[in-house]
Amino acid sequence: MTFTTEKYATVRGLRLAWLGAGGDRPSGDGVVLALHGHFGRARMFASLAGALGPRHRVIALEQRGHGHSARGDGDFGPDAYVADAAAFLRGLGLGPVVVLGHSMGGVVAFRLAARYPELVRALVVEEGGAFNRPPDVPHPVLDVSGWPRRAATLDELRRAIEALGIPDAGYFLESAVEHRDGWGLLFDYDDMMASQRALVGDWWADWLGSDCPALLIHGLDSFVLPTALARQMAARRPGTVLREFAGCGHWVHDDDPVRFAYTVREFLDGL
Repeated sequence: MTFTTEKYATVRGLRLAWLGAGGDRPSGDGVVLALHGHFGRARMFASLAGALGPRHRVIALEQRGHGHSARGDGDFGPDAYVADAAAFLRGLGLGPVVVLGHSMGGVVAFRLAARYPELVRALVVEEGGAFNRPPDVPHPVLDVSGWPRRAATLDELRRAIEALGIPDAGYFLESAVEHRDGWGLLFDYDDMMASQRALVGDWWADWLGSDCPALLIHGLDSFVLPTALARQMAARRPGTVLREFAGCGHWVHDDDPVRFAYTVREFLDGL
């Protein structure tokens, strides 16, 4: 089961890209809305879509300012992302669905559940924290303002990013494309800085604001979500299952894709 050709939807006046796999279903039953994190792309969920099919239809939204989606009016606050996701689901006539989100996408997912419970039947949150500010999270903003804008080759772009202290630029290079003047990333650096800063805050009320079943996935080597916070999130919210992944960091879906997909599928099958 693979994603179809990229599609586009007009959402709140924005042209947003999305990918789908698993055929068409008239209702939300069996549908998973997947939301990437900062700097991400919808296609990061291709492996998961293949693993979940054919029982589940995965729809991955490319959020504003990311990938091939429009940036809009420059509003990158969490409320804008949530409103986009809600309008996107309604535009497709879907809901309630399972909403899966990574990092920033995870925060959008559980805020969507708190504000639009009629659209969300269950949550899968990968590395999305209920509290995102120092001292609990020492470095909630990755400074990309000085990253290279263009490079002669894709490999040169990778090496230039990794030279700035990024151990593996693979996640970011999902957004790399060849322009007329060289290789560069699709997202605007200033937009991403603004979006990250807007996500710095206390999101406990939103995490505790829904009562649907939830799966919280945490990489024990993560530099973004502290283990103590992940355990506190699971303990404080009824109906939440925590799954910890040893040897994995913030990108659990990349570090252990087989176990990640199995864990998600097991949770979905138990709903």
